[in-house]
Amino acid sequence: MRIWKFVIPAAGALLMTGCAKHEPTANAAGNPAPPAVTVKVATAAVRSMPVEIKTIGKVEAFASVQLKAVIGGTITKAFFTEGDSVKKGDLLFEVDSRAYVEAIRQWEANLARDQALQKQSEAQLASAQAQEAFYGMQEKRYADLAKQGIVSQEQADQAGVEARARRTNVRAVQAAIDSIKATIRADEAAIENAKLNLSYCSVRAPINGRTGDMRIKPGNVIKANETELVTIHQVQPAYVAFTVPEAKLITLRRRMKQGGLTVSATIPDDTLPDSKGTITFMDNSVDPATGTIRLKATFPNAETRLWTGQFVNVRVLLEEKANSVVVPAAALQNSQAGNYVYVVTAAQTVEMRPVVIGTRADREIAIDKGLQGGEKVVVEGQLRLSPGMKVKAL
Repeated sequence: MRIWKFVIPAAGALLMTGCAKHEPTANAAGNPAPPAVTVKVATAAVRSMPVEIKTIGKVEAFASVQLKAVIGGTITKAFFTEGDSVKKGDLLFEVDSRAYVEAIRQWEANLARDQALQKQSEAQLASAQAQEAFYGMQEKRYADLAKQGIVSQEQADQAGVEARARRTNVRAVQAAIDSIKATIRADEAAIENAKLNLSYCSVRAPINGRTGDMRIKPGNVIKANETELVTIHQVQPAYVAFTVPEAKLITLRRRMKQGGLTVSATIPDDTLPDSKGTITFMDNSVDPATGTIRLKATFPNAETRLWTGQFVNVRVLLEEKANSVVVPAAALQNSQAGNYVYVVTAAQTVEMRPVVIGTRADREIAIDKGLQGGEKVVVEGQLRLSPGMKVKAL
């Protein structure tokens, strides 16, 4: 028993001594520090930033004509292929003209007949006027002789009646001539009308543009002003119609008074540069159902990239905001508290910085509050970060 009393405390002392020697070794080593997270960063730039409105627009033809024949008849020939570009005045269709040629000949014959009648009546007028002059002198002579008692009053009266009859005949012939002249004018008008109808046998393009499908093929009979032959769309220039919220109305009107507003139209999946145009129309009222106002922009469309009925992405440049702090849009993160970015500090750690965002343009965004120019922000690798972590910038 005495032996165990000394053995047990000694063993305990040895155990405590062993533990005391092991513990300082673990503390000296410590937990290893986590490695720096590799991220991609960008520097916030200070420059002007475009203030834009982005929306969807639809291409409309500058002018559109549903071509119809003014006269009826049989289509004898077409002078274009569906989808062709045509110019104003180009011959597109030919209508059978034989009936209209014969109408001209008939009216020309009527004109020649009436002109001959006019000449005949004018000769009759000359004869009637000569007779009027002769019997007028006879009337005066018999009246003087009757006063002198040389002839009877009855003879004088008879001479007066004869003179009045000749005067009436002159007026009748003159009226006939006037009637013939009116008929001749009607003949001439009819000839001009017939020639006009003959010209309508050649159906020509009323505008520059591109033809659609041919509704009526050669050989078919058409009715005047009823049968649609083809539709022509003028696409040079072209309209792009779009709507913007009424909240932008005041800014739009102010900018339009200062000068033309530039509009860019982007065709989906098109790698070519944007088409540029100018706003040329603003509707006179706001749509109460949608709270938007309709506008149109005119594009030169020299290469006919914009196609009637096509949908395009529209951007309206309102102004250039100077001295904006601009970062790539990929730097912006969202949380329940709002928008934020990760800012790389001088110690190569990251700081979560709340920000107030401004306008966007393509893949960039303006930061109105919370960031200064020259600061570095993380644009790739944010999901692996938390505030205070070490980072290694690429």
